[in-house]
Amino acid sequence: MATATLPPLGEDAPPYWQDACRHLMRRDRVMKKLIPAHAGAYLQSRGDAFVTLARSIVGQQISVKAAQSVWDRFEKLPRKMTPAQVLKLKVDDMRAAGLSARKTEYLVDLALHFANDQVHADEWAEMDDEAIIRELVAIRGIGRWTAEMFLIFHLKRPNVLPLDDVGLQQGISQCYFSGEPVSRSEMREVAASWAPYCSVATWYIWRSLDPVPVAY
Repeated sequence: MATATLPPLGEDAPPYWQDACRHLMRRDRVMKKLIPAHAGAYLQSRGDAFVTLARSIVGQQISVKAAQSVWDRFEKLPRKMTPAQVLKLKVDDMRAAGLSARKTEYLVDLALHFANDQVHADEWAEMDDEAIIRELVAIRGIGRWTAEMFLIFHLKRPNVLPLDDVGLQQGISQCYFSGEPVSRSEMREVAASWAPYCSVATWYIWRSLDPVPVAY
């Protein structure tokens, strides 16, 4: 596909998105069809780092609708959704908003890590992906998958391959293996042609399952 057929993107698009699309369409038969089917769409993020991670904790193991309902109640508690303000909240009020005891603990730990400079958000631009993941998984309630989603959606890193993501597993199964279950090694084999734009390919695989983009 020629460059001219790729529609212009918004100013908030990742700077590498067009190059990534051209690379993926050249290298991958599935991407050659998927990308034009979602022309003009691209990865978008919302909120700052603390809010993004707090939302990911609130949304763990519950539906998107339930997560939004709990978040809507929780975000009304502090004057502003900042680490310092969250640390001033009463546990009983957080529980009354619909948060479990464990998620309440996780949110306090997240706020403490930010308030005490145990995460180096101002240095993330210069840090590699694995270094950032190590920092994030030290926070209670944040595992590798959450850290990888943060890299993709908030930091917009171009080459993240979240092998534990159920959507990516299902999408690769359907698009490349006729619906058969896939192993991690098979996922890596498929993604070999995606590099250095695995995040972008993953985003399009998600679109094959759900055309409506999700923002974290």
